[in-house]
Amino acid sequence: IGVNWGTQMSHPLFAPDVVRALVSNNVGRVKLFEAEPRIMSALAGSPLEVMLGIPNDMLETLATDAAAASNWVLMNVTHYYLRKKRVNIRYVAVGNEPFLAGYNKSFEGVTLPALKNIQAALSKAKFADQIKATVPLNADVLQPRDPGNQDPSTGVFRNDIKMLMDDIVKALASTGAPFTINLYPFISLAQDPNFPSEYAFLDGCFQVQYGQSTYRSVFDATFDMLVAALTDSGFPNMEIIVGEAGWPTDGFPSATPSNARRFNQALVSRIISPSPPGTPMRPGTVLHAYIFSLFDEDLKSIAPGNFERHWGLFTYDGQPKYLLNTSGSSSGLEKVGGVDYYPALWCVLKPGIAVPQGQIDFACSAADCTPLVPDGGSCYPTLSPEQAASYAFNSYFQLKDQVPSSCDFQGNGIITGVDPSTPNCRFIRQI
Repeated sequence: IGVNWGTQMSHPLFAPDVVRALVSNNVGRVKLFEAEPRIMSALAGSPLEVMLGIPNDMLETLATDAAAASNWVLMNVTHYYLRKKRVNIRYVAVGNEPFLAGYNKSFEGVTLPALKNIQAALSKAKFADQIKATVPLNADVLQPRDPGNQDPSTGVFRNDIKMLMDDIVKALASTGAPFTINLYPFISLAQDPNFPSEYAFLDGCFQVQYGQSTYRSVFDATFDMLVAALTDSGFPNMEIIVGEAGWPTDGFPSATPSNARRFNQALVSRIISPSPPGTPMRPGTVLHAYIFSLFDEDLKSIAPGNFERHWGLFTYDGQPKYLLNTSGSSSGLEKVGGVDYYPALWCVLKPGIAVPQGQIDFACSAADCTPLVPDGGSCYPTLSPEQAASYAFNSYFQLKDQVPSSCDFQGNGIITGVDPSTPNCRFIRQI
């Protein structure tokens, strides 16, 4: 089982405690978006396989300067791989979804040369056999040959980047590296009100017939569209890794713990299955995938949606959000141990005061208030306007490490030792 370990959190958990929890929860692989020293040090000597990421903003430097690529490998691969307590690096992820339409082609000229320079640097450092460079790509690099026919077997790479994708696939094949694709059925569902919800799950009861092939999930259909595109590019047997797949638990009507559990349990069950089903175009193939994500991340941008801070299997403080069976037993995930909290203090709206919308807006401009959104926020249906104001005040107060002045809100806030949480809405206490 693989997980993405993101770091866009205001108060990260102690990395060695996280590593211990991963191992005890039967996680065998982690994917990192950058080589953060505290995490890399915590991974040293652990059995976890690591996919180590290079951020998109480094691609231009690595593309134009082979020495910079060699130095990156020296500092972030050699430094951790050759020590007595090794970090078990298996892949380097060069960029992350660099060809997203939203990037306006910013990375199209630099991704391939950066990949080649990292490949050359790994080879020069004698890691070519053990560590493979890959490029995690969004499924929007794919399209059917005929826009009117969604048959996965007609998949090709997107017209505007077809030649570039062919060259990237050739470069991956030259080193025996896998193709890495991120698959998000939840996003398909969230962006299209007419999308059949059952088709977003791996165990759904909706099915689509294309010729002799039956598809019960958009996950499998998109996977096979990639198989077809790789075949079209001349590499029908290239290994495929699913770099990200997951389901959020808040901030959107279908982003619930029960839906997240359903999606991720089916994904995990497929990963650990002794007789994996594969897909119509790759029957019986073992699924190599990384769940997105390990933790909720309160500093993530909510531009993609209010759900963006809620992909975690675990809450910000390392509590499992739902029962997930990762080992064949039914015990569920173990929490992250050793978590230390700030004192049992919360910030709330003073009793009897009119709800100060301006102060709520101020709090929510910095802190995470997405559980309060009307369209799918988990706290929205059950809190009074006064409680919602308290939620916003407390989120800000905890973000600011419970500094007393951060509960002032122009005289509208007050610190309390009584937990204001409700059965359906947890008011956080910072770690």
